Amino acid sequence: MLKNYFKIAIAVLKRRKFFTFISLFGISFTLTILLVLTAFIDKVVGDNYPDKKRDRSLYVSRISQSGKNTMQSGPPSFYFLDHYARTLKTPVSIGISSGFNGTNTYVNNKKIAVNYKYTNAEYWEILEYDFVEGKPFGKKEVDNADKVAVISTDMKKEYFGDGGSVVGQYIEADNVKYRVIGVVKNVPITSYMLYSDIYLPYTVAKDQGYKNNKSYGGGYFGILLARSSGDLDKMHDEYEAMIKRLKPEDKMFTTVNSHADTYIKAYVDTGDDKHSGTFIAITAISIFAVIVMLLPTLNLVNINITRIMERSSEIGVRKAFGASSMTLVYQFIVENIILTLLGGLIGIVLSFIALQVINSAHLIANLELTINFTVLFIGLLVCLLFGLLSGVYPAWRMSKLNVVNALKAQ
Repeated sequence: MLKNYFKIAIAVLKRRKFFTFISLFGISFTLTILLVLTAFIDKVVGDNYPDKKRDRSLYVSRISQSGKNTMQSGPPSFYFLDHYARTLKTPVSIGISSGFNGTNTYVNNKKIAVNYKYTNAEYWEILEYDFVEGKPFGKKEVDNADKVAVISTDMKKEYFGDGGSVVGQYIEADNVKYRVIGVVKNVPITSYMLYSDIYLPYTVAKDQGYKNNKSYGGGYFGILLARSSGDLDKMHDEYEAMIKRLKPEDKMFTTVNSHADTYIKAYVDTGDDKHSGTFIAITAISIFAVIVMLLPTLNLVNINITRIMERSSEIGVRKAFGASSMTLVYQFIVENIILTLLGGLIGIVLSFIALQVINSAHLIANLELTINFTVLFIGLLVCLLFGLLSGVYPAWRMSKLNVVNALKAQ
């Protein structure tokens, strides 16, 4: 029976090529968008390189002060993290790093864009970067304000070419030369708290902001590492209690807000407790996904109604020879599922091509998107759901056709 349905479905698809193209395009394009979107989200929130201790880490990415009609929000200062967060008893280590800054440098008259950031020594103990060469700088280099640097593999290739080891050589950034002591595997720029081309000790910062800026706000991020994942709640509560004790820095502010959160919450933290970044992100993604899936489904339903109604004479003849409504409904649903699964397979192929194009174009620094096979499986299930949703209603309409009216329609 299924074999006959499959033959009929293929024959119908070949007969109305334009409808078939529109249907397949809608399904495959929708699946491609969903797979590319989920590959991006999966990379942004799921990739834990070099942050492999997320299960026992909390992140501080923002601090805000608000008053009746005003609000000030941004990343915390080095002073805040070192002076206040470091007083907590639960964390066994606090990694501090600045946001990345951009500058240009020149090698053989070639301009190279360089992003650099400052870190403390604990940063390298908490995070597990893959060192291709050398090693990170430690407390001694930080305390001595040694002009040393850890660079990414992409920066090594761009600055030094394809030669051998570069440990011991010098790289220039922001008009200062630093001795390279390590080379690490690239981090995508979407991991904005961890990404950089060059990592430097915070004590070599030109503006000396780490000791001159005594305000709460600055340009740094903090990672609080607990002894075990079981201490996360305790560490979170201790941080919240510390924040509640802080007084606003200015009379126009009445409250101070900052949270030590999981990686995802810190990643999308807006600094505004009334408009949670997590809620905004989930809402935006959900609305986008519903729109992307709903429009092709409605379009497919309309196309299927038109296509099925054009087959009224076939329906009338089959009913006249004893075919039940349920048999015809079953047939058309199976035909529709075959169509949607075919569109799903095309969508998978298009997704692989789209990801290859995006990766080759290097639109986002160091971002290597890959297909998530769990999402791929879910995508195929979604295609199957599409087939059912877009086939049930037209099939039900068809089953209500009167034999005489169906034959007259022809």
